[in-house]
Amino acid sequence: MNTLNTGARISGCWTVTGCSGGGEGSLDRLLTSVSSGLSPRKRTTSQCKSEPPLLRTSKRTIYTAGRPPWYNEHGTQSKEAFVIGLCGGSASGKTTVARKIIEALDVPWVVLLSMDSFYKVLTPEQQVTAASNDYNFDHPDAFDFGLLAHTLRKLKLGKSVKIPVYDFTTHGRQKDWKTVYGASVIIFEGIMAFADKELLQLLDMKIFVETDSDIRLVRRLQRDITERGRDIEGVIKQYNKFVKPAFEQYIEPTMRLADIVVPRGGGNMVAIDLIVQHVHSQLEERKLRWDMAALASAHQAQPLPQTLSVLESTPQVRGMHTIIRNKETSRDEFIFYSKRLMRLLIERALSFLPSERHIVQTPQGEDYEGRTFHGKRITGVSILRAGETMEPALRAVCKDVRIGKILIQTNQDTGEPELHYLRLPKDIGEDHVILMDCTVSTGAAAMMAVRVLLDHDVQEEKILLVSLLMAEMGVHSVAYAFPQVQIITTAVDKKVNDLFHIIPGIGNFGDRYFGTDAPPEWSDEEMDEPSY
Repeated sequence: MNTLNTGARISGCWTVTGCSGGGEGSLDRLLTSVSSGLSPRKRTTSQCKSEPPLLRTSKRTIYTAGRPPWYNEHGTQSKEAFVIGLCGGSASGKTTVARKIIEALDVPWVVLLSMDSFYKVLTPEQQVTAASNDYNFDHPDAFDFGLLAHTLRKLKLGKSVKIPVYDFTTHGRQKDWKTVYGASVIIFEGIMAFADKELLQLLDMKIFVETDSDIRLVRRLQRDITERGRDIEGVIKQYNKFVKPAFEQYIEPTMRLADIVVPRGGGNMVAIDLIVQHVHSQLEERKLRWDMAALASAHQAQPLPQTLSVLESTPQVRGMHTIIRNKETSRDEFIFYSKRLMRLLIERALSFLPSERHIVQTPQGEDYEGRTFHGKRITGVSILRAGETMEPALRAVCKDVRIGKILIQTNQDTGEPELHYLRLPKDIGEDHVILMDCTVSTGAAAMMAVRVLLDHDVQEEKILLVSLLMAEMGVHSVAYAFPQVQIITTAVDKKVNDLFHIIPGIGNFGDRYFGTDAPPEWSDEEMDEPSY
């Protein structure tokens, strides 16, 4: 892309040719520094936005609109999040524009990332300067651009990221950082949003919010007097001494890098509508289409992978399968024998965890050479809803095991699995994870769950997928996409029908276990996990 030049005002906004992921001819890594100090601005925290909730409780929110697959049949990232950069002077209305764009987009899984979360931690000397309003918070050196670029790059690639929570009272970062994951659209806003070359390369659309300096001054007066208890003279002095020079030296020159310049901020709905139209067209072009029929036939007649372990079909195991597969089996017996199988399955899965030699002394004073788990922690993750029934079996054999949950549902219009909710333990990337899913037919839900774990930095070879019953198609799909994931099950059935039911199968596990009814045209996993 050529160096961006100032465009013409069209329909209430500046349009500039060449909307792309970077800005050539941009400034140096950071703009030329100045020595003047700036007073702090009103801060905006980074946050997520989704569709109106289907269910909200004190602990969880489940959204009506899920996240469609962001990876291909190989299990690898196939599309990046669309990143919008919003730049402008202090009190120009960047956050208002961002919220208006979010509202008009009306798409789920949108993240608002604010530069205010990435201020550097001040030294004791700098804190003294900040307390007297003499620290330059609007200078490029005040921001941790390295951490910001790393975070935005991971978020764009679909990874889970941790966002620092900056405390503007102590001028330091709080102990607990916020976790953000699953962005389809990222809106990144800040006064220095265009001041770093590496950041510019990550932006798919660059918007500059242009607001008259008098209006920005009035907004600062209103804010600082009503919210901070300052007097008019002090606010005007700070503006003339710090804010205005910083805008002229660092912020205003980056307007030439913008693809669109929005005059009048959040009140310019014509400009916002044009922006939203462009984002919608970009999202449509990036949309991934899943062909379930192709997925179903891709691995026909292939031998089962070596990563698959099937519980030995002893008379006891065979007998329990006979009971739970029988459509006449009562719910009580179905639950009882399912739990027996789950316990055997979990015990089998634990044998695949790494262990090391360990010597202990017996009560008789003799040494015994045994084995002990060689890893940091074991975490269980259930695919809701039926996978949750396997949690008691895991807890019964793993003391103090941590549990996470993932909700995946099938979109009835597209046939695609969609991610609706997840709650994973802190620092799960360091753990060995047992992923629990009662039935796996096509493997689409299991693939999405594995992809979520990988996005949270869990190593592929540390994931164990356990399921009571799997179809060969599901085994192949998971093993093909994730060849290092160990798959453990009690039985593998050969076929799935046109509705992706496992044949001969077990029926709808969740409905049989919980005593609920499902429409007959739904597949086993649409209610269980609930996806196929």
